[in-house]
Amino acid sequence: MSYEGTLGCVTLMRQRRVEATDSPSRNACVALCALALLYGSSSHNEEPRRYASGEPQPLHHARHTSAGFENNYGDLPRASFLKWQWERITQGLPKPPANGYRFPMAHPDVAFLKANRTVDTLTWIGHASALVQIDGVNILTDPVFSERASPFSFAGPKRKTPPGMTLDQLPHIDVVLISHNHYDHLDKPSIEALNRQPGGPPRFLVPLGVKAWMTGIGVTNAEEFDWGDETRAAGLDIWFAPAQHWSARTPFDRAKTLWGSWVVKTRKDAAHAYSLFFAGDTGYSPDFRNIGARFGGFDLALIPIGAYDPRWFMHAQHVDPEEAVRIFEDLHAKKAIGIHWGTFELTDEALDEPPRRLADAVRHAGLPADAFTVLEHGETIRLNTPEN
Repeated sequence: MSYEGTLGCVTLMRQRRVEATDSPSRNACVALCALALLYGSSSHNEEPRRYASGEPQPLHHARHTSAGFENNYGDLPRASFLKWQWERITQGLPKPPANGYRFPMAHPDVAFLKANRTVDTLTWIGHASALVQIDGVNILTDPVFSERASPFSFAGPKRKTPPGMTLDQLPHIDVVLISHNHYDHLDKPSIEALNRQPGGPPRFLVPLGVKAWMTGIGVTNAEEFDWGDETRAAGLDIWFAPAQHWSARTPFDRAKTLWGSWVVKTRKDAAHAYSLFFAGDTGYSPDFRNIGARFGGFDLALIPIGAYDPRWFMHAQHVDPEEAVRIFEDLHAKKAIGIHWGTFELTDEALDEPPRRLADAVRHAGLPADAFTVLEHGETIRLNTPEN
């Protein structure tokens, strides 16, 4: 189970103080929490998969199970979910943000964004969800519009800030990019709504293994990708690239589907050729130096900056702001926007801390203050212009 999902179990136990020991709700929750302790750590203990002699396999296919994957630079280290939860309870974590969960909200020009097919823009919706309009194409990253990032409708990490745009306010989406299958990045109601959008569904580009899940909820326009795979969608060149993370939606499917990042480039012959990198969710690894070298840099990178404490538990799977700046430099990006913060309270840092630490990290790296910054929820910026 993803730690986002296991937080739902713990939250439910705190919220539903059921006295009867034979209560079905209590027993089911206890069972889920127990499984979380087994599967919620950042490791696995299965035997390496054995391949036939001479059978070529990509490096990230080389361990775990016949349907599983691993990171390019080693497995995530073992860490105790129980220890983390005990620390949270005994230390009163996470601390509330100084702003009292009242994050400033921008008000996007919905009519303009719905009609726009000529101006390149980025609108941060919240967490890892962003609307990117480039070369007349509407792209949506990791769309999550639900109230909770959880397998439960009644428990789990609850949205602290509303989406910067609602599903009804979106323009017609041409391409949806999914980084991995955790609940705060792959949301069933949001995917179903996009699949029903007027004018026909978008093309859903997903990691290996996620297409079956898509098919199971009635999405027939999904294509799955391994690291290095390339496609052409709506006139854009798109690649699926590595990241350092993991996947799971239940206690029984850890690493059974792939995770990763996305590279988007406008037509090579376009006068205003533009390149975008979407990191999804990741720990720091040399993958980003390799991606930066392979693609020669990016005009814009969307890089996570939140969900990083405690470092002993999170460091391999979630970058902190200082590591996010290293990724920015590794990618040779001209500009970056910090994502994956200020929406769901998933980890122990205060929800408003990441932007402050990012600003400090950017300054300490000797970068211009606007080279790597954040947006308000719902804020739109224009791309490919002198100021952006």
